[in-house]
Amino acid sequence: MPSEDDPAGTRDQCAALLLVREQTLGPEHPDTLDTRSDLAYWTGEAGDPAAARDQSAALLPVSKRVLGPEHPQTLTVLVNLAYWTGMAGDPVAARDQFAAVLPADERVLGPEHPDTLITRGNLAYWTGRAGDPVGARDQFAALLPVRERVLGPEHPDTLATRDDLASWTGQAGDPAGASDQYSVLLSVYQRMLGPDHPKTLATWAYHNYWAGEADSGADPA
Repeated sequence: MPSEDDPAGTRDQCAALLLVREQTLGPEHPDTLDTRSDLAYWTGEAGDPAAARDQSAALLPVSKRVLGPEHPQTLTVLVNLAYWTGMAGDPVAARDQFAAVLPADERVLGPEHPDTLITRGNLAYWTGRAGDPVGARDQFAALLPVRERVLGPEHPDTLATRDDLASWTGQAGDPAGASDQYSVLLSVYQRMLGPDHPKTLATWAYHNYWAGEADSGADPA
């Protein structure tokens, strides 16, 4: 079973499984391709994003040919390729790749499918990392009400979007707005997780940081 606590072990299990599936099912069987996708993902999670990017890039033309360019499994490969491209150090390419796959996600899966919303979140994030914090802020602001409606206001992905929105609000030049947003999020985490949970403490630190930035930029009385 995949384990977030042992990504290297999971990567090695996927590598072993891939050999078996290639021998028993063939190198282009859908289950074999799925295992290749898993191997690329866990290779990245184990600390080698460049290898994950390269494995995803090698898998993509096979998945397109065998399954079709808009098969959900192919879309997963595209998303993983974009993500690991960014993690390997090319945020501009990651942004562009997520922008390219989003219309296919919306068309094939639906505009409010959870995977489509994940792609939207990634596009917003890599937009910011590519040097456009205002664009990132605006995209997260548009995504938040959708996630609140589809997933609920206290779903982890919704709260993560609120965190991202607050962060990019600050990076876009509005530290007071970021501080206020983190204050609201802090109260949610304090109620849900308790005052000493790592997420609560991290949110408290971000709130204080942006509050300090807002105070340092204020006009003297």
